[in-house]
Amino acid sequence: MLSIEQLDVDISTTPVLRAVNCRLEAGRTYGLVGRNGAGKTTLLRTIMGFLAARRGKIAFDAVDITHAPAHSRCALGFGYMPEDRQLVPDISVEDNILLPMLALRRVDHKRLDWVYSVIPEAAEARHLHPTLLSGGQQKLVALARALIAGDRVLLLDEPTEGVAPALQRRISTLLGQIRHNGALVFIAESNHKYLAAMADSLYRIERGSVTLNYGS
Repeated sequence: MLSIEQLDVDISTTPVLRAVNCRLEAGRTYGLVGRNGAGKTTLLRTIMGFLAARRGKIAFDAVDITHAPAHSRCALGFGYMPEDRQLVPDISVEDNILLPMLALRRVDHKRLDWVYSVIPEAAEARHLHPTLLSGGQQKLVALARALIAGDRVLLLDEPTEGVAPALQRRISTLLGQIRHNGALVFIAESNHKYLAAMADSLYRIERGSVTLNYGS
């Protein structure tokens, strides 16, 4: 279980998250809905260890990871898909997907084969550079990279933002498959209807404060 208690986060001197509380369980899909600037990305980046908490606690399986370095989340099985994809342009798609494993100095070829079976579009493009792909294709590669590490926790920031409706449906189908593999999935989106169709529980974030809309 991932537990967030009374989390405050500032960026520079500006308070962004205020007393955030969430309890997220394995094998369930959670949505985080809010407008741009509400704090969705800040919350996911703090969970991943990219931003520091000013106050509060983040625990995973009852172990405090609030101030643990970001790479330790990857070792725990956390995968993260940023909103802007953040693919490395001068290496292949496959090397981009493998980056979390390469950082940990271990490559699980069975896991890679599984990722390719779930996202065959990434397998087809594995020898190409990301710059040769469309924005939607790059989204799928970024999702594949999150999956390669995220066998326990998957954090997805606006996975369907800026893509065509057909690809939105494709990503929704993929996430429906992934949710049955036992991982905790936490999806931040602006699209409430999209999240409501797949999330077991839905949180709303407004001006850095998080409330539970439905679920437990």
